[in-house]
Amino acid sequence: MAAGRGCFTSARASGGRVRHLDRHLRRLSRDALCIGLPPFDVAACRRLFDELAAPSRVRGDLKVRVEAHADAEIGVRLRGAATELDPDRPAWRAVAGSHPGPSATSTAKSTDRGVYDPAIAAARAAGAEEALLFDAAGMLVEGARTNVIVHRVEGALVTPPLARGGQAGIAREILLEKVSELREADVSLFDLRRAREVIAVNAVRGARAITSLDGHTIGGGHAGPWCERLADVLAPDA
Repeated sequence: MAAGRGCFTSARASGGRVRHLDRHLRRLSRDALCIGLPPFDVAACRRLFDELAAPSRVRGDLKVRVEAHADAEIGVRLRGAATELDPDRPAWRAVAGSHPGPSATSTAKSTDRGVYDPAIAAARAAGAEEALLFDAAGMLVEGARTNVIVHRVEGALVTPPLARGGQAGIAREILLEKVSELREADVSLFDLRRAREVIAVNAVRGARAITSLDGHTIGGGHAGPWCERLADVLAPDA
């Protein structure tokens, strides 16, 4: 049977366990309800995560992805995969892309990737690692595969509010809880180009400095002190 509508979460597994596992379980449950799926067996989902993470004891860190899909027979079908982590640069380049803005389900990480996959493909075609997505008002919403933290030129540390339509990422959640300086605030393209630092964050990669946007250097063109601090916050379980 073809999979119905669904949602997913991607995690990093190391030493046989999934980092921030409880947060991933909560996110998948929350997003499933958001897109209209019935509740699923969270204990079974935990066992699936554990099974997928087990090879990281000997293979090194892995990317683990678990999906929840609508199923006419059992309500929700869980499926997952563990893959090797692609090598990536410690600092990323980015291109600008478009975001449609908020919807009733925009905070959920849906398997419908109509906005994100083309943006990622465009970034890779341009030799970049990420696409930063802006809404019709010219405000930053999120990255195509990350949430974004901006150290403004005047010193404030901010991330776009989810009301702009971004997905509620786990790394973003952790940083808002643990970094007292971080606040939600709108970020324009003008703000971003003048920023001291722009940092892409997600639960798999942690924190990565964005050092250029459409070929324009951001900050000093290298990872700064906030990127290093946020990477430290995201490294251990939270």
